[in-house]
Amino acid sequence: MQIDWSHFTPLPALAGGVLIGLAATLLFLSEGRILGAAGILGGLVNPKPGKWLWRLALIAGLFASAPLAVLLFGAQGPVINLSATPLVIAGLLVGAGSRLANGCTSGHGVCGLARLSPRSAAATATFMATGFLTVFIVRHLLG
Repeated sequence: MQIDWSHFTPLPALAGGVLIGLAATLLFLSEGRILGAAGILGGLVNPKPGKWLWRLALIAGLFASAPLAVLLFGAQGPVINLSATPLVIAGLLVGAGSRLANGCTSGHGVCGLARLSPRSAAATATFMATGFLTVFIVRHLLG
């Protein structure tokens, strides 16, 4: 295995990690909630009174972060050479997996592991193993 040094960006990755940790901490301290993007988005479908504004702000921040990174840092997004069909299928599979695991990678991987949750450790190990296996299959067996 070789590292693609032209795309190795440790400082932006570190900054992103710090911002995610800060957001998770602020949400926990202000709302007493765990930062799980899937649950927060799901809570917008049928929100409880007074609980939709922070959810909407957080999701809007997620969508705004990529264009903001382009404006501020000249960041470039990945080039995805796929039609909409496999992307929609992948999104549905991620959504189904999040529902099955009772949380997503941000809820389990960031917040759950920080709380030393055994359930989150198992979920994160499953997410990671599935990702490794998928990349291996797509790059080495199919591609």
